[in-house]
Amino acid sequence: MAFATRRFVRAASSTAATAAAKKLIVKHVTVIGGGLMGAGIAQVAAASGHTVVLVDQSDEILKKSTKGIEESLKRVTKKKFADKPEAGAEFIEKTLKNITTSTDAVAVVHSTDLVIEAIVENQEIKNELFKRLDKFAPEHTIFASNTSSLQITQLANSTTRQDRFGGLHFFNPVPMMKLVEVIKTPMTSQKTFESLMDFSKAVGKSPVSCKDTPGFIVNRLLVPYMMEAVRLFERGDASKEDIDVAMKLGAGYPMGPFELLDYVGLDTSKYIIDGWHSLEPNNPLFAPSPLLNKMVEEKKLGKKTGEGFYKYK
Repeated sequence: MAFATRRFVRAASSTAATAAAKKLIVKHVTVIGGGLMGAGIAQVAAASGHTVVLVDQSDEILKKSTKGIEESLKRVTKKKFADKPEAGAEFIEKTLKNITTSTDAVAVVHSTDLVIEAIVENQEIKNELFKRLDKFAPEHTIFASNTSSLQITQLANSTTRQDRFGGLHFFNPVPMMKLVEVIKTPMTSQKTFESLMDFSKAVGKSPVSCKDTPGFIVNRLLVPYMMEAVRLFERGDASKEDIDVAMKLGAGYPMGPFELLDYVGLDTSKYIIDGWHSLEPNNPLFAPSPLLNKMVEEKKLGKKTGEGFYKYK
């Protein structure tokens, strides 16, 4: 019996070792989208020693992205290398050397281990991108989306690599925020999931896992909370100022719900809640807000337009 047990343990250990050996170690990353999120993801990947290609539609956008990354790195080094300015300068130089840019996504995915998409929150545009890249990326390449509101499963279905597809939801600003939500669809393989978890840790983040449910973890709790604050205000139960103060002082939140809505963008919040409402029209948490709809129509989108629930100079 003991002999049989030892044989079983050795066999199990061998199987585990083989599985671990097959797990993909991400070295080369392609980030599609040079906006705040894409540039931030490219920065943390490059800073942790990964080779990164940042892709967007024009060289002008990419120059702006690269400049933003450099400025962000300078802010990081002021804290990280406060007493070692030479080491800080070396860190910036090394990180920037790990990043190249391109306007041709198809041309650069031939040798990549991981493609992270961080473009506009539009299902059709994302599907078209993944469908196109699927034809040119190597078989081992993992695809991931940084979407905060769309179903990962639907994006994966636009490709032939559903088992090598998952969600990697970073938070803004990426260099500062420690969290990454790793989303596993019913088709995502365990090997892919573990590779995405390992990559998240390698870039200095603390990953949490979640099934492919609307909003994942953070936004599933956060967006209905913000919408309930709007409904509280709509009913005249409390002023937006008092609601913000109450949540900051009573719940310890760094920002009140209306301050957060202005920061996120009212259009973004409306887009998310509208999408969830279409999926679950009878869920009261996902009910649209007449006030939010009106403000978006009036282009009062928050900080980015100078006015939302509050005015900004």
